[in-house]
Amino acid sequence: MPKNMRDVKTLAYVLRRTNFGEADRILNLITPEGKMSAIAKGVRKEKSKLAGGVEMFSLTELNLHFGKSEMATVTGAKMLAYYGNILADFGKMELAAMILKKISLAAESSDAPEYFKLADSCLKGLNAGVASELVESWFLINLSKTLGEEVNLYRDVGGEKLRAGERYSFMAMENAFLPNVQGEYGEDEIKIMRLMLVMELAAVARVKNVEKSLPVILRFARITSKMI
Repeated sequence: MPKNMRDVKTLAYVLRRTNFGEADRILNLITPEGKMSAIAKGVRKEKSKLAGGVEMFSLTELNLHFGKSEMATVTGAKMLAYYGNILADFGKMELAAMILKKISLAAESSDAPEYFKLADSCLKGLNAGVASELVESWFLINLSKTLGEEVNLYRDVGGEKLRAGERYSFMAMENAFLPNVQGEYGEDEIKIMRLMLVMELAAVARVKNVEKSLPVILRFARITSKMI
């Protein structure tokens, strides 16, 4: 086999599907090896063996053949997990679509395996019933970390350590916290955000009283994600 041809087996989530020709689909995928494009030939035919393995919001094991083209050909597909609870809830489906879209954009310039891990954790969490506010907050904060744009959760705008019992405001222009007795960020919120950066989503969901801080943390995550 020529050096520029190879066969690969990988885990994948479908980021986007586009109909092509009479029966094919172009798939944008996120895998542990990074973002890939592949063509699933004949997948839209009624008796296609590939059809059940390339659904949105499902974890798939794919066999890919790379030839002379940059686009791989799907030669086999096996669905490992189907997250039907996401499709049954419009809010979850909308959030899942947003997460995959942001991952798709972020992974354009990087093959970091963290993007696949983010997709995997978030889709599993949404399907298992983890609160949407927590999933979105955890995702956005960790996406910023993966992109190298995380906010310093240990020192304020002046370089002083963030202190227990102190209140803070977030200064978007400085990308840092500022001491403020009327600030909405306190010890609990900062502690949970720190945990989000070092713990899996499922583990953060088990932290006691985490839901009380989620509205404030979600506002922070949305503000900082717009700065990327």
